[in-house]
Amino acid sequence: MSARQSRHNWDDLRHFLAVARAGTLSAAAAAIGTDHTTVARRIGRLEESLAAKMFFRSNAGYGLTPAGERLLPMAEAMEAGFIAASLERESSAVAGTVRIGTPDGFGTFFLAPRMARLAALHPGLEIELLATARVFSLSKREADIVISLTSPDHARVVSRRLTDYLLRLYATREYLAGRPAVRCAADLQGHDFIGYIEDMLFTPELNFFSDYGQGLNARVRSTNLITQLHATLAGGGICMLPVFIARAFPALEPVLGAEICLKRAFYMHIHEDNRKAAQVRAAAAFIAAEVDKAEGFGGGL
Repeated sequence: MSARQSRHNWDDLRHFLAVARAGTLSAAAAAIGTDHTTVARRIGRLEESLAAKMFFRSNAGYGLTPAGERLLPMAEAMEAGFIAASLERESSAVAGTVRIGTPDGFGTFFLAPRMARLAALHPGLEIELLATARVFSLSKREADIVISLTSPDHARVVSRRLTDYLLRLYATREYLAGRPAVRCAADLQGHDFIGYIEDMLFTPELNFFSDYGQGLNARVRSTNLITQLHATLAGGGICMLPVFIARAFPALEPVLGAEICLKRAFYMHIHEDNRKAAQVRAAAAFIAAEVDKAEGFGGGL
């Protein structure tokens, strides 16, 4: 493919991503600085070249067809590649502070070990990593980049789905050896559990007990996933943990294997006002690229 063809194909995909994220032609046009007729023309050309409809059209806006759903992750990967390539050329111009708000588990176990590499890529960049169990407000400028478990609920937010990840039940060998065997979900009754304080959950996606069984109750509770992890490592009971975290601790054994398994997703959000800032673009591209090449999430990668 020639450079000119590649650029044209990427331009069509860029318009596709804008419509997929915004839901309407006019909102997509505003997001990328063009007009709605240009967006419609680009989408039409993309659909013609792929011989498939990418969107359902309705009075409510544009929704992805099955073909559009399949194209979305490929388009996002190409977007990450283009951003990373352009930022590599501009790395000397990246300077200032970027603040990243993230859930405690993802921030501690995935992002923190990689921040030194991001800093090395951009000597003028300073990184603030807020890894804590709470919701960060982009509109209040609490963070420049937010990693969350939910899709955006604010119109002026640019978002992408980073990855799916899996959660399973884990306990130490010592705990399991001293308690009744767990061969099926019914055997979980009577075991000690470690989990969240339900009335202090910062997002409903963490309400695991409603998903994997009635009558189960955590005897040790914390708002912090790292606290739950260490309580589990100390033999305190069974805990629902992300696979990408639990795999780093050989002392933990999966309970019931894949029989009880939950899927969640990480999303990355940036306020529209900040998305063109060099330091924000550099950090966002780095995070997306690291997630794309990572292994161990147990699903989605």
